[in-house]
Amino acid sequence: MIKILLAEDHQIVRNGIRNVLEGGGDFQVIAEASNGKEALQLIEQGSSPDIVLADMNMPEMNGIELAESLRQINDRQIKTVMLTMFDNENYVWDAFNSGVHGYLLKNISSEELTFALSHIHHNNKYICSDLAIRMLSLTNHKTGITDCMVDFSKRETEVLSLIAQGYTNKEIADKLFTSRRTVEGHRQTMINKANVRNSAELIRFAVKNSLID
Repeated sequence: MIKILLAEDHQIVRNGIRNVLEGGGDFQVIAEASNGKEALQLIEQGSSPDIVLADMNMPEMNGIELAESLRQINDRQIKTVMLTMFDNENYVWDAFNSGVHGYLLKNISSEELTFALSHIHHNNKYICSDLAIRMLSLTNHKTGITDCMVDFSKRETEVLSLIAQGYTNKEIADKLFTSRRTVEGHRQTMINKANVRNSAELIRFAVKNSLID
């Protein structure tokens, strides 16, 4: 069971996130806070989440400030994940520089939210697919194409192409007439084969090596 602390200043949003996470069975929301300061106090008072899922924009202490504070006191390896409406790449860099492990937009599907948090829990970093593709389009590939020694299967390549097009795990599963867990398995296998950390790096690797258009 992955323990979550929710930091979000809108209670109705917190309720919706809690319902999504606890409905999946793999997550437990152990505490809630309306701002970063409250979240930090809860942790200092003994709350022990695996992941702090925080909004970027909160009163008193925002998500970036919370992540920086947790990094300074983080002897329990608590991971911080941003869940926000801010989709500017500068916010993403600021967030990761502050010590976050994931950056998610609030318009992601429930399937991608749970996949991302599970992925992050296993010591990986994650940027949601929509944002990763948008940032990838801004990347200037000055180094050219490199030789690729990775061998993806036909089905893995199909899954990869759909990931790059922004489809969720569930949507990919429906298109390929398979299960969401199978799609998640293909995604993780490709991440392992390419020796990258997350889906954003996997897509970048695939484009750089002409594995997908």
